[in-house]
Amino acid sequence: MEPIRLTQFARGGGCACKIPAGELEEIISGLQVPVPEGAGEVLVGLDDGDDAAAVRIEGGTALLSTADFFTPVTDDAYDWGRIAAANAISDIYAMGGTPVMAINLVAWPREALPIELLREVLRGGLDVAAQAGCPVIGGHSIDGPEPIYGMAVTGTADPERLMRNDAAEAGLPISLTKPLGVGVLNNRHKATGEVSAEAVASMTALNRDAAAGALEAGVRAATDVTGFGLLGHLYKMCRASGVAARVDAGAVHYVAGAREALAAGHVPGGSRRNLDWVRPYVAAGPGISEDELILLADAQTSGGLLVVGEIPGAPVVGETVAAGSLGDGILIEVS
Repeated sequence: MEPIRLTQFARGGGCACKIPAGELEEIISGLQVPVPEGAGEVLVGLDDGDDAAAVRIEGGTALLSTADFFTPVTDDAYDWGRIAAANAISDIYAMGGTPVMAINLVAWPREALPIELLREVLRGGLDVAAQAGCPVIGGHSIDGPEPIYGMAVTGTADPERLMRNDAAEAGLPISLTKPLGVGVLNNRHKATGEVSAEAVASMTALNRDAAAGALEAGVRAATDVTGFGLLGHLYKMCRASGVAARVDAGAVHYVAGAREALAAGHVPGGSRRNLDWVRPYVAAGPGISEDELILLADAQTSGGLLVVGEIPGAPVVGETVAAGSLGDGILIEVS
């Protein structure tokens, strides 16, 4: 029998299958979040689309909650499980928190795919969660038309040290803790079956050490780079914080083979939608091509932390500047 290619059972793959950012914002605009009397104090809610929700509970601890799931990003079931777990847990790290427990979220086409493959997906998720010191305690599953896997993760944090996407200040360096390019490489994998071991290694790597380094450096503003790409997540941060940013395209690192995959046309639809969404707020300097902008907007799965500040080992890819200093309506300048 020929090997089963999981990526062929889904239209999209990884975080590139997110609902486009503009559509999502339109969907949730105007929704109110009622806080019942006696409930914990909401520290981070829907307002700016941060990585996780945060509520101050009795004793003063910030309780963090997030959920993330997606269709197969690789044909290897075990690796897909590892990537999905690292991606979900990353939301807790991006807020400066510590994951304390998770539950699995699964949809599986039982008549099309063997249950043994699902067991491998779950095993991959368990192994990465164990690395994070985060027990996976149960979950929920349905019989669905496409394979989907992810986790809902609960964590805790010091409310006075939360890293938020609305806390960026002007005049600080911007650091990126993982290379970009896994979106186009995953798209190539889906089309051709060619595996990038470097992309898999990047996606399965936890953001734990990067988050610890950011907290040690006193960072107050951070987010993780996932489905909306570097430009999309930076735009959200600038807009929420009331600042602008310059990006040095030459300082951004890429996974080996990303530019070749782009040149071969392996661009996820999500990456193009990301660029369309942020284009009105981006000024491209001389020599910045459309291809460069596509890579900067490339939909990442389990990407690194985008940190306003400088942390050991992470390249500085730009700086924050005062709002309005780059021109009316321009929040990001790429040079």
